Order: sequence, then structure tokens, then C-alpha cells
Amino acid sequence: MNAGRLSSAALMLSGVAAVVNPRGVAAALHLTADDARGITETRAGLGGTYAALGGWALLSRAPAADAAVGMTWLGAAAARVATRKVDQPPATASYWVYLAVEVGCGTASLASAIIRQRGASPAAG
Repeated sequence: MNAGRLSSAALMLSGVAAVVNPRGVAAALHLTADDARGITETRAGLGGTYAALGGWALLSRAPAADAAVGMTWLGAAAARVATRKVDQPPATASYWVYLAVEVGCGTASLASAIIRQRGASPAAG
């Protein structure tokens, strides 16, 4: 399995985790989901979105799917870095681990998209 597919699987599984265990995911991310609506939003926003995008990328194997997954991960990383200045969250170990995963998975997916696109191009070679 190439790195782009692993990245897609990680995104999909993080979404499945949020669908199946929204309270656990919310707690791990320091989010509050105090009522049924909050739980539903965690399932839908973090769960359904990530599970569908990651699953689609795994099934389609299209370069555009890998690129979409990569930009999703890198968008999360960019927002996380921006929060250092804006929100000033505590720089805990989990903060840095999440950032490393986002950058690593995003880069892997974009690299996979580029490699697949070049392989699919008639001018490649």
C-alpha cells in the first residue's frame, strides 16, 4: 500500500472513529459536545466528512482524490500552525503529534497524486 493510500485510510478511519465514538474523539481533541446536537455535529463534521473523503479516495484511486485528501490534511495543519499566534493553545505533545500526522499524511497524499498523475499522462516517460 502506498503512502497516499495509507493517508486516505488514516483520514477515513479518523472519520469512522468520530462516527462511532464522538464523545471520545471530542474529548481527545478538547472539544465540548455537551448535548445531542453537539454529538451529532461531531459525528457529521468530523466523522462523516473524513470517512467519506478518505473512503472515496481509497475506492477511486484517482489522482484528484489523493490531492483532495492531501489538501484536507494540509489545511488542518495550516490552521493548527495559525492558531499558535491567534489562539495560543498549549503546545502539548498531542498538539505536535497531530501536526506531524497532518503534515506527513498531507504530503504523502499530494506526492501520491503527483506520481499517479504523471503515470496516467500520455507524455510521461
